[in-house]
Formats: sequence, C-alpha cells, structure tokens
Amino acid sequence: MSTQKDYICWLRSKVGHEKVILVFAGGCIFNDKGQVLLQRRGDFGEWGFPGGAVELGETPEQAAIREVKEETGLDVEVRRLIGIYTDCNMEYPNGDKVQSICIVYELQMTGGELVCDGGETLELKWFSLNEEPELFCKQHQETWRDITKDNY
Repeated sequence: MSTQKDYICWLRSKVGHEKVILVFAGGCIFNDKGQVLLQRRGDFGEWGFPGGAVELGETPEQAAIREVKEETGLDVEVRRLIGIYTDCNMEYPNGDKVQSICIVYELQMTGGELVCDGGETLELKWFSLNEEPELFCKQHQETWRDITKDNY
C-alpha cells in the first residue's frame, strides 16, 4: 500500500467522510503526435489526467512525478505549470467528500512503459485534443479547456 493511501486512510480515520481540503498534483503528457494521455479511473470509471494527492513532506512536483509513475508506468519530468484549479467540491463513490486544489503540470516522458494496474487505472489512452472524452470532474474539464486554447 502506498504512503498516500496510508495518509488518506489515517486522515479518514479521524474525520470519516466529512469534507476535507486535499491538494492533488498531476499532469498532461503529450506524445510526438500532440495527443495527451488520459487514464480511465478505477474510482469513478471516467477519464482524467494522471495524478493524485500530495503526501506529507512532498512537493507538488514530486507528487506529480510519483503519481504518474504509479498510475501509468511512465517516468516523467516537469516542464512547466499549466494551472492551479481550486473550484471543485467532490464526493467519491465511497462517500468521502473533498474540496480539492489541483496543481497541473505539463510533463515530459523520460522513460518507462505504459502499464495499467486494473485498480486505480482501468485503461490508458492517447487522445487528440479535438476528441474530448467525458472527464470525471470540473478541474479536469478546466485543464482540458486550458490545454486546447489557441495560446497554449
């Protein structure tokens, strides 16, 4: 079990399903065709950008790199900040409520191989920027909007 799950389990043991603020970090990985990698998530069953909760003692950049490795099998490095998305209240299928702050980076592949674990990640797929799938939350929809703007 990863430290993140341990941290979230510890936190939830204190507050139950009550709403908490969590900081998430993740990113957009583009291939040489200009397509972006999305993950069909195990918790919601819908598409989203790879990423997850920032752990205690970790920077958002470190969290994005770690989460992408865990969820996709890819090694990445941070190229630049795409945005910080703060207007999202969510309820997970298990009843956990969060107000999330999501920090999204453009990430460059440096190695690794795409791997789907069948738990957190049900499927990985490259999408062209003109074929937006159903994204699981408002913050990921806003990220999609930002990466498809003409000035990106």
